Amino acid sequence: MKALYGQQNSPGEEMTFVFQERENIPATRDHDVKVQVRACALSWVDTKLLSEIKLRKELVPVGREISGVVLEVGSKVTFFQPDDEVVGILPLDSEESGVCEVILVHEHYLGTRWRILGGVSLGAHLPSSSWFQAVVSGWSVSVTLRVTGPFGTIAIQLAQHRGAKVISTAHSLEDKQYLERLRPAGARVIDVSHGKIDVAESCLEETGGLGVDIVLDAGVRLFSAEDEPAPKSQLLPHKHDIITLLGVGGHWITTEKNLQLDPPDSHSLFLKGATVSFLNDEIWNLSNVQQGKYLDILWPQLDEPIPLYEAKVSMEIVQKNQARKRQVIQF
Repeated sequence: MKALYGQQNSPGEEMTFVFQERENIPATRDHDVKVQVRACALSWVDTKLLSEIKLRKELVPVGREISGVVLEVGSKVTFFQPDDEVVGILPLDSEESGVCEVILVHEHYLGTRWRILGGVSLGAHLPSSSWFQAVVSGWSVSVTLRVTGPFGTIAIQLAQHRGAKVISTAHSLEDKQYLERLRPAGARVIDVSHGKIDVAESCLEETGGLGVDIVLDAGVRLFSAEDEPAPKSQLLPHKHDIITLLGVGGHWITTEKNLQLDPPDSHSLFLKGATVSFLNDEIWNLSNVQQGKYLDILWPQLDEPIPLYEAKVSMEIVQKNQARKRQVIQF
């Protein structure tokens, strides 16, 4: 039985992916669930985060979001029975690769509550409660900046399911066409690939000058365009643009881990009564207090499932951040 792993020989080196033959699966422990994997989503491996939390290893298991059928349960497992259909997210320190026919998973990392919300189809977890709490609070207008990944897709779908008016940005014509094909369609897709569009002005125009309730970004510019080190980062919105387009009582959810707010920025947020939250999509798995609390596990719109023999090439594409939608291996 083969399993897929990532290998990084030295820091900064590009990760390569290899199939390894697995030995016999160990005996099921008290709280373990043996799962026959039917599908596994390929997730980007954050090597920097693994290094920061001292989880670097020679071979990194690949594929942490799985669905399958229970084959066997440990003596102290009470929530699952053989033949149950389950979905789950493997923790960062898991020794198991989800790209494997049979794996052992602690019961805390599995769920059985299957639900489809409007256009949102079943599958991977919502990585942070921040966005979900903002959506269910009933706010009506949201902006998702640079939504080209699976999480951006599910954020749009959840927001629209709650009746929010969604404005999103795209970094290329291809991204724009992809976002416009989503059903239901968003209120507006702003193409920033040419750098000639003022995102703040466009959002204020769309909202009649009132601003937006929620902003979810995939990174922001902290400096002026000429001071940014990478050309790609110049397509990101500037932090001042985000603060400008926020409405009164607005909520900014950022994925920028090194966000720096100067006193004038804080003063602007204070005058609007706005808040800033950080979106770390691994926090649920890193926090012991959240174990065993999965309720809904969702996937956004998917490509056609990929056969196992294409998993290595597909994972290379995901790791290079070239995959727009969730890539799923089907067994």
